[in-house]
Amino acid sequence: MRIHVIAVGTRMPKWVQEAYAEYVKRLPKECALVLHEIEPAKRHKSKNIDKLKQEEARRIMLALPKKSKIIALDVHAKAWSTEDLSSNLKDWMSAGMDVSLLIGGPDGLDEKILQAAHLKVSLSKLTFPHPIVRVVLAEQIYRAWTMLNNHPYHRA
Repeated sequence: MRIHVIAVGTRMPKWVQEAYAEYVKRLPKECALVLHEIEPAKRHKSKNIDKLKQEEARRIMLALPKKSKIIALDVHAKAWSTEDLSSNLKDWMSAGMDVSLLIGGPDGLDEKILQAAHLKVSLSKLTFPHPIVRVVLAEQIYRAWTMLNNHPYHRA
């Protein structure tokens, strides 16, 4: 099983790359975390936000692996607890199902992407700086995996 993190944004700061890589390294092959960075649409005064999100949506759709469960991260969706994520991770691993977790650009995900998603989830009602989202997501996936394996990393 692979978890594809499809994230709008490239050229992340070194600390973001290193933190994300640390959690990828900790996960076993049967729960591999794969990052697909999507070039963000060029932002300037004359482009409207809906057009920018549509351009990013097209790029996301091209990056989606075939037959994966699509989960859109959306601030307006229901927030999952770590226990919820762990339970879903168990189901995905049992089914041998690849999962694609979508992180939008600075303006979020296009409505077309949100409609195509099998599920919409919020990491938090808090607003995070864009680069931190992929680190938080990777850490939470690792934490969820440790819960399934009775590893002492998670302390409830």
